Amino acid sequence: MTQTAAPGPGPGTATGTDPAPRSFLGELKDGVTPRATLLVVGVLALQLLFIASYVGALHHPKLRDVPFGVVAPRAAAEQAVARLEGLPGEPLDPRTVADRAAAREQIMDREIDGALLIDPAGTTDTLLVASGGGRTLANALTTLVTALERSEGRTVRTVDVAPADLGDASGLTSFYLVVGWCVGGYLCASALAMSAGARPTNIRRGIIRLCALALFAIVGGLGGAVIAGPVLGALPGSVAALWGLGALVVFAVGAATLALQCVFGIAGIGVAVLLVVVAGNPSAGGALPPPLLPPFWAAIGPALPPGAGVWVARSIAYYESNDVTGPLLVLSAWAVAGAAITVVMAALKKKPAAG
Repeated sequence: MTQTAAPGPGPGTATGTDPAPRSFLGELKDGVTPRATLLVVGVLALQLLFIASYVGALHHPKLRDVPFGVVAPRAAAEQAVARLEGLPGEPLDPRTVADRAAAREQIMDREIDGALLIDPAGTTDTLLVASGGGRTLANALTTLVTALERSEGRTVRTVDVAPADLGDASGLTSFYLVVGWCVGGYLCASALAMSAGARPTNIRRGIIRLCALALFAIVGGLGGAVIAGPVLGALPGSVAALWGLGALVVFAVGAATLALQCVFGIAGIGVAVLLVVVAGNPSAGGALPPPLLPPFWAAIGPALPPGAGVWVARSIAYYESNDVTGPLLVLSAWAVAGAAITVVMAALKKKPAAG
């Protein structure tokens, strides 16, 4: 019996092995999903904020209300303070100081950033600065005071009471060290999230992540302190103190990142980058110490982990570990809040219903 073959597909008709070509719009919808679009828009926003933050903070350094001491006989000191208070733009916040020893002590306690010792019997005065707190600030004070003294027919001799170490020629080692610790903190937290989901599925896993982060912080803090100190000789100060600071910085940033991931999902990594990198790094007082930053960045810097970390690192290295209580409390608050939110959010995580 003869079978008649079925007619083949006509021209342009799709077969099982030759699907009809899809429209460009259809391919676009598959290639760039709404979720991917949101992520790309978020990345673009971070990019633009990064540029705006760094350029806005660093493009025009200008002295603003720098705590500054004046040492002189009473009448001369009051006159000098009044003159310095009246400078255009208010670059200095002057106050009288009893003597040279008191001025040096206040600089080492980080109460003032410099001091002018006026010699009423001569024409050469002495300027005390501390390049360990930021060479840019020390240079700016020297330039300003030298110009003022020259306008009055006087000269100035500069004395650096807390000089930056030879291995820290630019005065930026503390900043780069803290930035490295911060990067390690949020990358570790990000890796933990990517390996098993942004939100821990239960409280036990949340605690395990925090313990893993704490171990990473201890090792990372020690590694950074040893590299910057004994290995490269780039930063003086107690290795043990820098180790403790490094561990706290890494854990604070990492715990905050874990908490943000618990709240916002994978987008929490972007929020962490916004806080730590976009807002935190330019306001940390690295390239430009706080008195040279615009008001907004000078205000937020001390409240963010990079700024608090840089302040403590410089205090350990150059200021006999003075004035570190406030910044350490800031770092501790980030660490405790991040850990607490991570644990609470993990505890609230609902288990999927049984099928």
